[in-house]
Amino acid sequence: MQLPEDQLRAGHIPAELYRRIPPGTDVRRVVIVQEAPRSYKGPIIMTLLVTAGSVVVLLVLAFVVQVIAASVVSVLSATCGLTYTINRASKRKRPVRSRPQRANSRRFK
Repeated sequence: MQLPEDQLRAGHIPAELYRRIPPGTDVRRVVIVQEAPRSYKGPIIMTLLVTAGSVVVLLVLAFVVQVIAASVVSVLSATCGLTYTINRASKRKRPVRSRPQRANSRRFK
């Protein structure tokens, strides 16, 4: 019984609490109320909300920048004759396969 919680569960009153009890009080009828342990639910939910909000703000910002860039390109192409082409087709290089050499039977006769 080294922790104060263990002492209170066993019915022992620590000395600092015993001094605060007014004289003449029946110690057997004293109820010691402990503070509830801290809940981490609130801070965790707040952190998740802030993170989700930041992600949403960044996505909206990226969308707005994309719309503005597309508008600028369309205005410049309409007024100045500037063209900008976006090629979204992927350019994949085909792997080079070495073909086995066939023996030419005519060469060796």
